[in-house]
Amino acid sequence: MIRAVLRESRIREGIRGMRAKNLMAAVAAAAVVVALAGPALAQAKKTPAAPAKADAVAADRYVGYYYPKTTSSETYEARAEVAESASREARLAFLAAMARGQLQQPYAPTYSVFAKGDDADRMIIVGLGDQTFKNIYQARAQLALMTNVARTTDLFQQMAVDDLFTYFDLAKLLGFKSIVISDGMSFTHRVTLK
Repeated sequence: MIRAVLRESRIREGIRGMRAKNLMAAVAAAAVVVALAGPALAQAKKTPAAPAKADAVAADRYVGYYYPKTTSSETYEARAEVAESASREARLAFLAAMARGQLQQPYAPTYSVFAKGDDADRMIIVGLGDQTFKNIYQARAQLALMTNVARTTDLFQQMAVDDLFTYFDLAKLLGFKSIVISDGMSFTHRVTLK
């Protein structure tokens, strides 16, 4: 209990301690670092995932255009709060920095990451090619890799949350409401950020 209170206090203090301009600069730098992380291709057996809620799928106008229907979903209770400086522009800049980082590599990007929604608050990650995310396990391994890399950034270290926050928390900090990750062929996993 005391440890949880100390963590919450440390998180709030770290977020308040960073000025808006410094926060967005650090987030942009974090985007480049995360983009430079190559895909994590863990081998695992493909098993059927739990079906997503019908109302979420029915309301998703991107199904069939960017990715197949949602095959699994989860809700992540973020430790981060949305930063005061979070905006549509900041989310788009973060994803543009990730894309630039990928394009600077000596090989083709293995996934595409972009935002959709009127406020650009839905992050979408789609594998490019047959070898990127063959299944949900490889997609989750990629997200875990993105967490590991995000934890090495100045942003997380300056906020003193490098041992607490995940990539999902970074997304929440920027104001994303959900993350969809898909192989673009057979599965789509949706993470709702609360």
